[in-house]
Amino acid sequence: QVQLVESGGGLVQPGGSLRLSCSASGIIFSVYTMAWYRQAPGKQRELVSSISSGGNTNYADSVKGRFTISRDNIKKTVYLQMNNLKPEDMAVYSCNAMTTNRAYWGRGTQVTVSS
Repeated sequence: QVQLVESGGGLVQPGGSLRLSCSASGIIFSVYTMAWYRQAPGKQRELVSSISSGGNTNYADSVKGRFTISRDNIKKTVYLQMNNLKPEDMAVYSCNAMTTNRAYWGRGTQVTVSS
């Protein structure tokens, strides 16, 4: 059974930082492209960042320079370090694992940015 479990969300003030984690089980983690998506109320889900099996990274323009994605294939975990958070970053952040013919999702973790 495949499971992706996110953690690390919460309430943070503007300018603050959070580190999200997504732990995977039931998959050969190292061959999957891992990604973080987010969805704010009333908005479409958007890709925040991805990291390939080879370590190539990709970021949405809105988070470049503030967010950093990384992965630990031994721990089967992908991370999203989020710095200088803004109110517009507030959303449910979900983890995604993808290969050419499979995709799995976590349930998400809420990130709230408010003073």
